[in-house]
Amino acid sequence: MVRIRLRRQGLKGQPSYRIVVIDKRKARNAGYLENIGYFNPRTRPNTEVIQEDRALYWLSVGAQPSDRVKTIMQHTGTWARFERLRAGESMEDLVKEAEENKAELPSPRTNYPAPGDGESKIKAREVAKLAAEEEA
Repeated sequence: MVRIRLRRQGLKGQPSYRIVVIDKRKARNAGYLENIGYFNPRTRPNTEVIQEDRALYWLSVGAQPSDRVKTIMQHTGTWARFERLRAGESMEDLVKEAEENKAELPSPRTNYPAPGDGESKIKAREVAKLAAEEEA
């Protein structure tokens, strides 16, 4: 069975995820069939990007999304478009609509700064607050 699920990327304590199509039996970070988007929980609001055309294709041929990926698809509107595809609408029309309604991405700057060499997480947060106050 083919699943659409998250594949973890990033350093320890600084996760970001790719949304990938993969065989259900493979490990989390094993080879995948296709990368169809990404998810970054470290930004505010979360960054959720999905290639509509590829996601709709894989869903239409029977790929099952994980619970978290289904939630992401509901946030981006992909799941509602998939329901409309199942009801009989054209995939080209749905992909065109998705392109027109594409949401603006949040700033890639995270609220969780990475600690420098020899610094603790607490120290890194304090340095980030001071930098933010100086900018304002």
